[in-house]
Amino acid sequence: MYQAPLPQEYADLSPAEADARIVAAKQKLGKKLVILGHHYQRDEIIKHADYRGDSYKLAKDANLHPEADYIVFCGVHFMAESADILTPDNQIVILPNLAAGCSMADMANLFQVKKCWSDLERVLNQTPELAATAPNAQRPSPTESAPHIPNPAPRIIPVTYINSAANLKAFVGEHGGTVCTSTNAPTAVEWALRQGDKVLFFPDQHLGRNTGVKLGYDPETEMVVWDPFKPLGGNTEEALRRAKFILWKGHCSVHKRFTVEQIESARQTHPDVQVLVHPECPIDVVRTADYNGSTEYIIKTVEASAPGSTWAIGTEINLVNRLAQEHPDKTIFCLDSQICPCSTMYRIHPSFLCWVLENLVEGNVVNQVKVPEKVSHWAKEALQKMLTVCA
Repeated sequence: MYQAPLPQEYADLSPAEADARIVAAKQKLGKKLVILGHHYQRDEIIKHADYRGDSYKLAKDANLHPEADYIVFCGVHFMAESADILTPDNQIVILPNLAAGCSMADMANLFQVKKCWSDLERVLNQTPELAATAPNAQRPSPTESAPHIPNPAPRIIPVTYINSAANLKAFVGEHGGTVCTSTNAPTAVEWALRQGDKVLFFPDQHLGRNTGVKLGYDPETEMVVWDPFKPLGGNTEEALRRAKFILWKGHCSVHKRFTVEQIESARQTHPDVQVLVHPECPIDVVRTADYNGSTEYIIKTVEASAPGSTWAIGTEINLVNRLAQEHPDKTIFCLDSQICPCSTMYRIHPSFLCWVLENLVEGNVVNQVKVPEKVSHWAKEALQKMLTVCA
């Protein structure tokens, strides 16, 4: 999304000036304002958040203050959209920098998902049994026995990771599916498989695959990857009929960087190390690690660990560094020595936060995120389904 240039006055602020002016603006706005901060935000932002959390926690936290006029979401665009969908119409949701998107969320768009859905419906409705009853199929002669009644076509349930655009959440809501986060993906997928026969999971193939494996499914025989740039996603019709999981070919650019070799290197350097990674990592990394889970799980696991323990963590560097600062009695470091922050999260700079807050003090709303009603209705259905199913 296009972001207008930051006014020069704010671009020129020193870190100390921006910090002081943010504090002053927050004090003036008082209870009219709630600031939400994702764990991957830099420390200079997270210090000003009234609530910090992962996508799931912040989706719930957005509803905690109905008296607030403004919710400033220090995260990325899809998170602000979800907050707008879940909060009352009188509350205004603001993203400090509209250019803070998500490369993973951009890997699936509505046109591609609709095309995938149409192809899957065609293939799954044309099983060999059903094909025999198609209009152009050869009819039996009067002396031949009639074909047996075919089994009903398999039902697909769409599940979208919360890291997706609002119109994809709406598609899922309209087609009987749910949203999930890395915290509740197993619960959401289990629910989906009770409703139908197959899951179309997008946009992150790795979270989908790791979730399926956690539930006992075989990634080699029961899962296929759907590449939106290839006919039938790069699959045969038979493979699509056989698969329990159709996984969208998307990924997180940060978590894709973590490797088994990095884990092996950490274990050689620190024999007592415990390796903890996010389920957006590739499956070989998740299998090789000691533990895997959402950002909230990572935080709680480190907090509960013994003093003197050593942790190699495979997730965004701002969170890893913050854990190291908050737990000086433990050795905590990032698996990737090259250190790769989430570049879009990093676009929420203190100067942008200061700019939107001082405009609110003056009665001006800048960078509001507003989801159209025709999208919001079904997207809310999918988000509420998640909050109900995964409560």
